[in-house]
Amino acid sequence: MDQFEMEVGDGEEERKGVGYSLETPNPECEGETPVSDGVTFNNQREILRAIEVVERDSLAIAQSYTSLFASLRLALSESTTTSLQHMQCFTDATGRLQESVLDAATKGNRYINSCLRLNEEMKSVDALASQLKILRKHVDALDSAVNKLLHVP
Repeated sequence: MDQFEMEVGDGEEERKGVGYSLETPNPECEGETPVSDGVTFNNQREILRAIEVVERDSLAIAQSYTSLFASLRLALSESTTTSLQHMQCFTDATGRLQESVLDAATKGNRYINSCLRLNEEMKSVDALASQLKILRKHVDALDSAVNKLLHVP
């Protein structure tokens, strides 16, 4: 409980001899100054003392807000810095990924082109294989003919 609440707080102050209460003002008491919320003060010293308490509490609240906003400003700054760093990291990673994808696509295209060339070469190899089979048949036939001629009984 802060000092202001202790002085104006719950009405126990009248019992402690502070000199004002939360009850409705009594018109029979001389020298009392009524305040809008039903709190009465016996003299100016008590009014000034209450104002000092309010000023101190207001100053404490203002300092708390100043501290809070400074903390929030720092947290926001750190968050912004971290976000900026993450964005730079993401940009770098994206750039490297793009380079890798382009490199892979280039190598893939080379591979596909090599396969197409090999396919074309294999077509001519098929023709050569057919010619080789025919040639082999001719060589076998010639070999048979030579063997028959050389082994005549």
